[in-house]
Amino acid sequence: MMRRTRDERGSISVWMVTASFVMMMLVGLAVDLGGQVHAKQRAQNIAAEAARTGGERVQAAPAIEGRYVSVDTAAARAAAEHYLAASGVTGTVSVTGGDTIHVEVTDTYKPKFLSLIGIGNLTVTSDATARIARTLGGTEQ
Repeated sequence: MMRRTRDERGSISVWMVTASFVMMMLVGLAVDLGGQVHAKQRAQNIAAEAARTGGERVQAAPAIEGRYVSVDTAAARAAAEHYLAASGVTGTVSVTGGDTIHVEVTDTYKPKFLSLIGIGNLTVTSDATARIARTLGGTEQ
């Protein structure tokens, strides 16, 4: 009869637990980083749409008369801020030069897996700019 010199029962279990933990962390990292990228894309889309929404608020009289186009600053800012609030994000809106609306958006992503190891909410930011222009025959006037 052969006799073992050492008892190896249970050694595979320690390896399996360690490997399983590492694999779960890698999957969690992939899921949460993908979620953060998605949140960043969402913030970019919201910023662009808020800037476009503000850009639709043109001063009517000079535009109708064909003199120039300029945004109604108060209405543009209010429209963009309303869009941000309706989207559930925070941000800032600025109007410069009478024809450019700049929107900065800040949002958060709550990790699903990485929160288990103490990583809290991840902040995502994005910005977008819209400029209104008067064109005639495809040429800016």
